[in-house]
Amino acid sequence: MPSPLPDLASVHDELELTEDGVLVVDEWEVGVRISLRRRRLGLTIERDRTLTLHVPKGCEVRRAEDFVRSSAGWIEAKARLSEKRRQLHPTRSLGDGEIHRYLGRDYRLLVVDDASDGGRPVPAVRLVAGRLRLDSGVAANPVLARKALADWYSRAGQRWMQGRLQPWAARMDLPEPTVGVRDLGHRWGSYRAGVAGEGTISLHWAVFQLPMHLVDYVVAHELAHVRVPGHGPEYWRLLGRALPECRRLKTELDELGRRVWMGDLA
Repeated sequence: MPSPLPDLASVHDELELTEDGVLVVDEWEVGVRISLRRRRLGLTIERDRTLTLHVPKGCEVRRAEDFVRSSAGWIEAKARLSEKRRQLHPTRSLGDGEIHRYLGRDYRLLVVDDASDGGRPVPAVRLVAGRLRLDSGVAANPVLARKALADWYSRAGQRWMQGRLQPWAARMDLPEPTVGVRDLGHRWGSYRAGVAGEGTISLHWAVFQLPMHLVDYVVAHELAHVRVPGHGPEYWRLLGRALPECRRLKTELDELGRRVWMGDLA
């Protein structure tokens, strides 16, 4: 007598989510992040309206789907807020004379024939005598110019961060993670735990347009995730001990951050 066919619904219930997978629930497409430390499920929505589901290891697909569906009202409210904020981000033409910020200060973009310096090649973007010098050959192509400016912010931000993280890690009594600067879409930063307790903080290159005290806030915000995933009461207690004004700084970042150039071209 042949064995009965498995119940497909039961098989579906028992399937486990995989790291960096995608879960489609009704009209939502949700990225998946698995944390060994997490016990509860959580959702985050980015400024570009992408959804990420944070789950404990071994979480079943059915449990995740039920959680996403139960969060429908929260998702819709956050999506409306994200869209409102996204519309305020400026666009740039990357032309001569345009103003760009670095660590809260304004610098004028100067398009120059700057391909070499004494016969040596130079970066497409340099900060010289209070001007951001952009090579004219690169400026002729807005896509290349955007990449060159993003690369400059990444290099400058990585240099500025040297030694900046250690005091915050000491305040929170946490190990100091590796720090990298790259394009994170519409996220200011992220933290990813490592296998052996080591982890990596990533910062968006656009963060370095903010004033220094808000860059420090983003750094401390991500560093707190070394110990506490999510943004529950325990997380804010930890961050508040190191940075008592963290709530005020969050509000300031929400307001000022909407006017930061995130790489959109006119």
